[in-house]
Amino acid sequence: MSILIDQSTRVLVQGITGKEGLFHTDRMMEYGTEIVAGVTPGKGGDWVFDKVPVFNTCKAAVLASGANCSVIYVPALYAADAMLEAVTAGIKLVVCITEGVPLQDMMRVREYVDNCGARLIGPNCPGLLTPGECNVGIIPGNIGREGNVGVVSRSGTLTYEVLHTLSESGRGASTCVGIGGDPISGTNFVDILRLFEEDPGTDQIVMIGEIGGQDEERAAEQIADRLSKPIVAFVAGRTAPAGKTMGHAGA
Repeated sequence: MSILIDQSTRVLVQGITGKEGLFHTDRMMEYGTEIVAGVTPGKGGDWVFDKVPVFNTCKAAVLASGANCSVIYVPALYAADAMLEAVTAGIKLVVCITEGVPLQDMMRVREYVDNCGARLIGPNCPGLLTPGECNVGIIPGNIGREGNVGVVSRSGTLTYEVLHTLSESGRGASTCVGIGGDPISGTNFVDILRLFEEDPGTDQIVMIGEIGGQDEERAAEQIADRLSKPIVAFVAGRTAPAGKTMGHAGA
């Protein structure tokens, strides 16, 4: 079992014809992820790798392909509109890899996503990996192996290190979720911990936090009150200037 993504997930790539979109689409397809469509305004009618049709809008792509997950590789200036368009088209899981999305944009996006009953992972995140089934984002698929340990992280590189270590130890992951380190994100530790608690395929959990913000404190309360599964947690970063809230990059 897994959370959020599995072998039945049908992925739409926004920004598919850009440099990052093309590179990571190729990687995801090689892993076995079902990429059913792409969106780049003005490029409708094109094909990527002679396999993936490109559409001008998410609405058209969803209607034609039945996509139920979107991953976004577009510049920060357009990322908010891309997230809003995906949710408006009916996609319930949106994964935004883009970093540098303005906070004011994210305030607007977060409210809209919540009101529509969708889930946003990110922005500024590495995405999700369910080993052996589906890879959505930029996590190197080769470092993960199937297992029963749920991984949730605010850090990018530490996520990769933990996945690799789990694989080397013979344990493996059920699903790995990189939630991103921006001050306003779509999904937090508490959300993912709740999903892992309910997942029969997850027996243990690894949580990787960082200084800056209160997400780790809220997660600690959730763990103490409602989590029955064993968890190992690590908070990276030692100090921050007095009175200054730092994001994960500063940590």
